[in-house]
Amino acid sequence: MNRRKKIKQLLESHAKKASAKLAPKNKPKYISKADRLKLAAETVDDAGISASVDS
Repeated sequence: MNRRKKIKQLLESHAKKASAKLAPKNKPKYISKADRLKLAAETVDDAGISASVDS
């Protein structure tokens, strides 16, 4: 790798990291597929329990 390319690559990586820090962090937290299925099963169970109690 020549010197010019090495310096350019270094500057680009620093710029990329700096812009990543400034980016908004409004992304929702990742929930795995297994956890999503568990949450869905719990909500269905809760809905089934409340429906049977009302009857």
